[in-house]
Amino acid sequence: MSTAGFNSQNGTGTGQMYANGPSQNPVALQQPPGVNYDMNHQPAYNPMQAKAPPPPGPGLYPSGPYQSVPPVSFYHPDPPVASYPSSPGQPLLSRPPMGGLSSYTPPQSASPGPRIPPPQQTPPPPAVSSSGYYSNPQQPVAPTWQYNAATPPVGPAASMRAPPRGPLANHVNPVVSLAAPSPLSSSAYSSAPPSKMSQSPTQISGPGVPPTSMHGYTQPGPAPPPMAPQSYQNRPAYGPPPTGPPPTMKPAPPLAAPTMASATPAPPKADGAVAGGVPQAPNSYNHVDSRMAGPTQPGPPGRHLGHYPSLPPGYQNTPAPPASSSMHPAIQAATQPYTQAPQQYQQPPGGPGPAQLSPSLAAMSLQSKTPEALRVVNLLQERNLLPTSPIPAPTPCLPQDLQKLNCNPEVFCCTLTSIPQTQALLNKAKMPLGLLLHPFKDLSQLPVVTSSTIVRCRSCRTYINPFVSFLDQRRWKCNLCYRVNDVPEEFMYNPVSRSYGEPHKRPEVQNATIEFIAPSEYMLRPPQPAVYLFVLDVSHNAVETGYLKEFCQSVLDNIHSLPGDSRTKVGFITFDSTIHFYNLQEGLSQPQMLIVSDIEDIFLPTPDSLLVNLNESKELVQDLLKSLPNLFEKTMETQSALGSALQAAFKLLSPTGGRMSVFQTQLPNLGVGALQSREDPNQRASSKDIQHLSPATDFYKKLALDCSGQQVAVDLFLLSSQYCDLASLGCISRYSAGSVYYYPSYHHHHNPGQVERFHKDLKRYLTRKIGFEAVMRIRCTKGLSIHTFHGNFFVRSTDLLSLPNVNPDAGFAVQMSIEENLDDMQVVSFQAALLYTSSKGERRIRVHTLCLPVANSLSDIFAGADVQAITGLLASMAVDRSVSASLSDARDAMTNAAIDSLTSYRQSVLTIQQPGLLAPACLRLFPLFILALLKQKAFRTGTSTRLDDRVFAMYQLKYQPLAFTMLMIHPALYRVDDLTDEGALNINDRTIPQPRVLQLSVEKLSREGAFLMDAGTVMYLWIGRNCQPNFLTQVLAVPNYAAVPDNLYLLPELDTAESQRTRAFVGWLRDQRPFSPSFHIIRDESQLKAHFMQNMIEDRTESALSYYEFLLHIQQQISK
Repeated sequence: MSTAGFNSQNGTGTGQMYANGPSQNPVALQQPPGVNYDMNHQPAYNPMQAKAPPPPGPGLYPSGPYQSVPPVSFYHPDPPVASYPSSPGQPLLSRPPMGGLSSYTPPQSASPGPRIPPPQQTPPPPAVSSSGYYSNPQQPVAPTWQYNAATPPVGPAASMRAPPRGPLANHVNPVVSLAAPSPLSSSAYSSAPPSKMSQSPTQISGPGVPPTSMHGYTQPGPAPPPMAPQSYQNRPAYGPPPTGPPPTMKPAPPLAAPTMASATPAPPKADGAVAGGVPQAPNSYNHVDSRMAGPTQPGPPGRHLGHYPSLPPGYQNTPAPPASSSMHPAIQAATQPYTQAPQQYQQPPGGPGPAQLSPSLAAMSLQSKTPEALRVVNLLQERNLLPTSPIPAPTPCLPQDLQKLNCNPEVFCCTLTSIPQTQALLNKAKMPLGLLLHPFKDLSQLPVVTSSTIVRCRSCRTYINPFVSFLDQRRWKCNLCYRVNDVPEEFMYNPVSRSYGEPHKRPEVQNATIEFIAPSEYMLRPPQPAVYLFVLDVSHNAVETGYLKEFCQSVLDNIHSLPGDSRTKVGFITFDSTIHFYNLQEGLSQPQMLIVSDIEDIFLPTPDSLLVNLNESKELVQDLLKSLPNLFEKTMETQSALGSALQAAFKLLSPTGGRMSVFQTQLPNLGVGALQSREDPNQRASSKDIQHLSPATDFYKKLALDCSGQQVAVDLFLLSSQYCDLASLGCISRYSAGSVYYYPSYHHHHNPGQVERFHKDLKRYLTRKIGFEAVMRIRCTKGLSIHTFHGNFFVRSTDLLSLPNVNPDAGFAVQMSIEENLDDMQVVSFQAALLYTSSKGERRIRVHTLCLPVANSLSDIFAGADVQAITGLLASMAVDRSVSASLSDARDAMTNAAIDSLTSYRQSVLTIQQPGLLAPACLRLFPLFILALLKQKAFRTGTSTRLDDRVFAMYQLKYQPLAFTMLMIHPALYRVDDLTDEGALNINDRTIPQPRVLQLSVEKLSREGAFLMDAGTVMYLWIGRNCQPNFLTQVLAVPNYAAVPDNLYLLPELDTAESQRTRAFVGWLRDQRPFSPSFHIIRDESQLKAHFMQNMIEDRTESALSYYEFLLHIQQQISK
């Protein structure tokens, strides 16, 4: 296949590839014959063929006679599936409960038989399960479609079909086929069919993410010092309904999605020159991956991983709060209590121990009662579904010692915590399979290992981890490809216990998240210095907003806190209709301004003195920052040559790489990259599809890819009251792994709330940690494959993400499919490895490993569903669908996702058919979250949503970590006029009240009260017309309701108990996120009241259903 077609989708259009990192083994990149990137080689999927339309509704869906048109779905079909019996006598896997439900702990020793059966040489053949959670498991109705089905294998299989055998000194004895995986299916939702990913035994991959295996071997001997356990905080929960008639839905035909690089199917191997002829920075880590380090000496002891904090270190002004509920319900996301203490796996000297997993993890299954996660909930009858405590992520059904070592779900989680054995079983469940990552998250304790030998699998390049198996002291088996590797001599020494001969006690094998200081083999050039270039709009419009003064003051305040070392460099460029450079060379008495007016052929006037060493030229830099606001105070220049300024900045940063921070206040209208307004305000509220969600030009995308090739990331700050075409401008950040910040209607005088938010965001941005010239690879156990990525990056080769900068506030998501049956496996593993250069010039590798059980029954798969992770992944998929197809397609696909999963549950899991809309307890909030997505700014219709606001909301859904995404999707509502100390938290001598979370419905509001809504990036304090005078005087310092000002964006600091409680609660919510939400105090008459009311998800609007109507619609579709 020609490369030109694919490359043009990534912005080059020239057939040239961007190769700047580990290239894949050519064997792994062979494309199966007959599968082209522009072909959709799967049959059409029609989940609602027999569904009739519901009664007319308020306009969320088009009404009219039902047409038998194939509907839109996120999934792809496959041939019919037969039922999949489970192994003999295998009860179902137990699952922990969700939300505020009582927790269940599987019995450890009270069960009638042995909890973990003795090891068997050959697993018995599968038999029909005796479980009662199926409806007639022997005669299921064969569906006529499937999701994400893998295509039949094409091409030669790998040479090794049988795994190496040997005694497993562990509680896991996986037997896995190493046959080459079949090519990835093309998902109807992904941009283009992905290429085949292979884990052949000879594959050499980059510094990416290795596979994982089950490690449990422990020699008798002293254990390493224990680590402090910590309970992880969990994500929030929500849910319930009002009344009204149901809606109508007209299914839309599936559309082929053009490629989008932030949901990029893995492209083929990329090498070659960058478009535009710019030479690339040498940074191909191919050879690096193929080497094992040479002789070494024992490194210094690594630090133990005690616990993961809920707050980033920079925001921990207080000691760690109690584990019970010290975090905001919507951010306490992620996990049930996990203890990161090192665990020993005892094994008798003579061979495998008895603690091996039996087939299908039968030991974990409940013998007698249904797990709480599978408790049947009738959504139409149960009104109060919203739990008072946060929703915990389901705990994978693993042995306790393994689970204690598993990765923190706030860092690495899966939509399904029980992986289906086959793609057919996944298709039958009709739930998306994917991973959500927060790889560079701020962690309070992180074990760092310094060693000249980093132990990795010689075949698939997986980093050694807690889930590998030690056959003996000298050999270990990879948990991703099952190759047996030798233990290097240096690895025999344990730097923590300072003992020899116990490799299984090393920190690498005791911590699922670990960081290595990489030896020279992981560098192709000396680590780059920290380089920061600021590109500032100084046109008349920019000066009017007043942002320049705020920016300069913020940089002056934080200049000593910029991450870096003695090599740190900074530079400044300003622009209007011309480009202004600043010579800050040491020895000058004052900064020199150099103006280039030829914007068509941009050049650097003095290339050597525009980026200067910060330590050497600090006084000149400070002088420039003090004078800049006054320098352009009287300008009348209205034009903006942003494109030329970006080209100049790219030339300046190309030799080193670094971070480019761009501040823009208007639509660029001069020179290259000039744009015209595409927004028609009259069409905002129309029910037609939203236009112009895709870029108007590929200039910014192409420049971003050039930047990515030179290790330059671009962060965009957009401060404007007018349309700026964020859909086009945002590409500069999206494809270069940058971030987008958006401040609509920013003005230093008229909008003090936005000024406050900008000030706090800028402080965090300037001082947070940063990784340069990074690459990330995600590996998974053989049989699984990754096919679509979501986030801000460029996919450099099949599974390698190029991240010129990586920051602790960025999240990523990937979609997966099952290429080969996992019949012989009890567990699978996933490993994400991030190779980056720290601001101090150290090359480091951060590795996260996740282990999950394999399930062969739909009951177990449903019981392990993580409703918030599923919602987060669907949101990313829907953003891509909106851009590549249409907004209505994305909305229909999200609705179908809820219909399909609940249909599957009703048909295949429920044993007794009952009337009503039935869901398992673990998915009881799924319809509520889907409705919340349909009403979210990114996807809603019928309301006057500005185009830039909509595009920014889409960007946030794509690259924010899950905990913050869920707050945007389903805000948290609290009543705050009656806060008490009952149930309050005590943090650092501060008392933090804990009001309960309320349903998002107007019926929960009261004119006598005051209500706080936390929507992630914004907070609203709504004051009722008859609010208690005590609250008004003691908290807001106003005598009565009429005196509440319209522009109040901060709570006054009063010396009253009510004020202290309210400020403590609001401050506690704010401190738990890395960004600063804007804060608005609103009355009934306020303009912002409409924004507040739009977040009342459970109520009906002029263009969208109420929650109860939505449930009726889903029930009607399921019963067709």
